[in-house]
Amino acid sequence: MNTEYLGIVFIYLATIALAIPLGKYIAKVFKGEKTWLDFMSPVEKFIFKLSGVDTNKEMSWKQHLFALLTINCLWLFYAFFCLLFQAHLPLNPDANPNQTPDLAFNTAISFITNTNLQDYSGESGATYYTQLFVFTFLHFVSAATGFAAMMVVFRAMKSKVTDKLGNFWDYFVKSITRVLLPISFVVALILAFNGTPTSYKGKDTLIGLQGDTIHVSRGPAAGMIAIKQVGTNGGGWFGANSAHPLENPNYLTNIVETISIDVIPIALVFALGFYLNRKKLSWVIFAVMTIGFFTMLIPSINAEVGGNPNIAHMGISQPGGSMEGKEVRFGPAASAFWGITTTVTSNGSVNAMHDSMMPISGIGQMFDMMINAFYGGIGVGYMNFYIFIIIAVFISGLMVGRTPEFFGRKIEAREMKIASLIALLHPFMILVTTAIASYLLVYHPGINWTEKPSAWLNNPGFHGFSEMLYQFTSSAANNGSGYEGLADNSIFWNVSAGFVMFISRFLPIIGPVAIAGILANKKFIPESAGTLKTDTGTFGVMVLAVIVIVAALSFFPALTLGPIAEHVSLK
Repeated sequence: MNTEYLGIVFIYLATIALAIPLGKYIAKVFKGEKTWLDFMSPVEKFIFKLSGVDTNKEMSWKQHLFALLTINCLWLFYAFFCLLFQAHLPLNPDANPNQTPDLAFNTAISFITNTNLQDYSGESGATYYTQLFVFTFLHFVSAATGFAAMMVVFRAMKSKVTDKLGNFWDYFVKSITRVLLPISFVVALILAFNGTPTSYKGKDTLIGLQGDTIHVSRGPAAGMIAIKQVGTNGGGWFGANSAHPLENPNYLTNIVETISIDVIPIALVFALGFYLNRKKLSWVIFAVMTIGFFTMLIPSINAEVGGNPNIAHMGISQPGGSMEGKEVRFGPAASAFWGITTTVTSNGSVNAMHDSMMPISGIGQMFDMMINAFYGGIGVGYMNFYIFIIIAVFISGLMVGRTPEFFGRKIEAREMKIASLIALLHPFMILVTTAIASYLLVYHPGINWTEKPSAWLNNPGFHGFSEMLYQFTSSAANNGSGYEGLADNSIFWNVSAGFVMFISRFLPIIGPVAIAGILANKKFIPESAGTLKTDTGTFGVMVLAVIVIVAALSFFPALTLGPIAEHVSLK
């Protein structure tokens, strides 16, 4: 077990060691300084020339949002129709069928929004064409969308008084060519040389150890799996995701994939400090996020390593910890570490089944997604944290009797209204939809739908409620992981989760970009002796308190009905 502990310590320290120089590199790229990947510049210029884009033309925050939303709507229609007619498209050696309209609706929105909630099994629910030219494509562009939106916020914080906040297309393309693509290429090579398939052939037929015939799905999976992790996407090639032996063959690939999940979200925190020349601020933000991460991580590892008390009371020894739903090649500690890592970001990939983990782990995983600001997804993680910063600055200013200021701009009613709406949107989307699902299950279990509500849950009681709560929490956090005891491939779940994913993706992007754009256009006020310092430990504690209070007050009652009740019921 000590070896398992050393493994996760190494993974985390290696992530930080890579994230700091990566953050410095990202800041240099978007400040226009020379980097070793400048040889990509001709490729970028060709893309801009082909697209008719003038990157020297700077945009206001409204123009940024218009570009972001329109291009994502186009991709949504493209993905939907490809999935609806995938059986008639090329690269379908296994003759997989079309997706139903409700499933195609859910899947298209899921990948557009960087959620990658998969209500289908990758081997049978998608073709090589849709896996490559829809899902892998969307893995890149959805991550780049969040990246570009974050750079607008960075630029607004840097400038004195302006409504010109760079060019969306410049941010978007460079985030792919200078960050996502190079890292994904390296990760894909590692996966391919460790056994992840890269073949375009259909299923292979093997004879198993017991003499039975086995049909093994394969495909050009390594590239998709690389960007699914690097872009905090999470949508896997195979149905079992990174618990599948071809998607995550050994402990080395598990290390590489785990690092890939966290490295860019953490690097972007340090990039903020290098970009603004405010390194202390980035360390304060990193410290707050890390405290939140370890608060969820340590109890989860302890619970999974300690085993299931109900099994222990039966007199059964558990020297390997709680191994239900886990892979022996990873063990309980690495599985718990991945479970918290994938939910503290908006990644959502799994190397073990979250539905089988201990209730304490379920609490941590859900709370990570409910807060949705500790590390978080690419770009959007910081933007969610930015909302809490604005609220904390406003409250702190009121406490000391001064007009709240952030980076030399007054925070007034307009900005606070936007911040408050975005902060309240997340619990509203999760709790209201879970309440609707619970009502239908209890009071209308026999509705004459294709799948009746009485058939939704494979587990009754507290855990069944947790399955529904987790589904909407994952959708609202654009995470994509799930409790697989829930029969989610039905019209109700596909459509309801689809709307939750769409609203919860784009409104939390619109809000921070709008706040940053409004503040950037305000009169700059030089710092004085009475200015609130945002790069101190005291302010960090204030932000953490705001996060905990908002999340605890909003979600604690729901958690009490689900994983907390399940935990205290264990004997």
